[in-house]
Formats: sequence, C-alpha cells, structure tokens
Amino acid sequence: KIFNHVFRLGEKQRLTLLRHDIFRNNFLHLAAKLSPPSRLDHISGAALQMQRELQWFKELRRILPPKFEEELNENNRTPASLFSHEHKELMKEGEKWMKNNAASCMVVATLISAVMFTSAFTVPGGIDEKTGSPIFLRSNAFLVFVIANSLSLFSSSTSVLVFLGVLTSHYAEKDFLQSLPAKSILGLFTLFFSIVNMMVAFGSAIFITVQERLAWVSIPVIILSTVPIAFFTLLQFPLLIEMLVSTYCCRIFDKSPNQT
Repeated sequence: KIFNHVFRLGEKQRLTLLRHDIFRNNFLHLAAKLSPPSRLDHISGAALQMQRELQWFKELRRILPPKFEEELNENNRTPASLFSHEHKELMKEGEKWMKNNAASCMVVATLISAVMFTSAFTVPGGIDEKTGSPIFLRSNAFLVFVIANSLSLFSSSTSVLVFLGVLTSHYAEKDFLQSLPAKSILGLFTLFFSIVNMMVAFGSAIFITVQERLAWVSIPVIILSTVPIAFFTLLQFPLLIEMLVSTYCCRIFDKSPNQT
C-alpha cells in the first residue's frame, strides 16, 4: 500500500526510494528480505508464498535504478544474494509442498487413465459375436460413452505427464514465479476435466445397460455421479483459482508497466 501511494505521487517524490539505511541496505535489499509470517499466512501453500515474494522483488527491481542490483550492504551481499539467503527455507518448503501436491494428483490421474483404458475394451452391452461390433453401436448413449471415455483418457494422461514434469523440475528460484504454478494449473485443470468425463462415461454406461428394463435407475445413479465432481470442486478449485489469480491476474502495484 505504501509503494502504491509512492507510485501515485510521481517521479520526483520517488527520489525518496534512492536512500539507504544505516546498514547500507537500499530498497531492493529490503525487498529481498523474507516477509513476516503474518503476511505469508494469507497465501495458501509455501510455493505460492515463494511466488509472491519473487513477484514483490521483481516489481521493485523493475522500478528502481539498475545500479541497486550491484550494491553491497554491510554484509557484502547484493539484493539477489540476500534474497536467496533469506528465502532458502521457504524455497525448500515450497519444493516439498509442490512435490506432495503433484504426487497426490498424479496417483489419481494414473488410476483414471488405467480405468478409462480398460473400459475402452469392455464396452457396455458387450460385443455382437456375429459382426464383432458393439451391440449398442447405434445408440446415442453409446456415442456419449465413447467420447467421454476418450476425453477422460486423454486428459488424465496429460495430467500425469504434467505432474511428472513438476516432480522432475529443477526447482530453481525463477521456476516458482511462473513455470511451476503454470504446470500445476494445467495439471489440476486436466485432472478435473478427466474426472468430469469419467463420470459422464459412467452415467452413460449405466443408462445403456439398464435402459430397456429399469430406465428410472439411471436417473439417481447419474445424479450421484456428480458427487465426486462436487467434492473435487470444493477441495481443489479454491487452490486452482488462487494459482490462476496469483500467476496471471495479480499485480503488486496498481499501475501498469507503461505508466511508470
């Protein structure tokens, strides 16, 4: 809020940002220090906390004179080296948080891929022995099943590969700024998409199986199939939205770069 206020004052008033404290720290040194827990606790997950710290440091680096990046404080540290020193533990926690999250989602995506791959060869209703084609091949519900099954398999496989990329990342400082959050966003979105299509495939398979005898049974089954989707939405969507906002929609300062 203070820096937003300074931004609005104009270039002349920003000369106050060129001062140093008694420890020879410039404002970029101060921005490199770890934020207090009271501030970090407002952000979910150590990885997103690290991302926010990088965004703050990058924004200050953008508006301050380039010479500040080379200045040494009384401990002979540049702002960049001070940032790495201050955020060493947070970076380790962010790596652990990101790997745990990726590993958990990867297990779910792998299970969905296995189930969808198997169900592609065990179609509902079985195979006509004479023609070798599915019995309900001309049914609209069977078409829905095939499309939903294919989309679920493709999206879950994509999710596995994306989370594998997260697990095998180098976890450098710059990766927390956009690379790792972007991979997590894509992985969570494709996982959600695969779950939705898995439930659609399940509902259509039930409808195909019982439509001639107990058609009414498919209605409550299809309704109940939305429960996993609702649970995933409640548990994971807030994190997905927070990642999207912090990675693509959020700026530290009110002004855009071309206004500075």
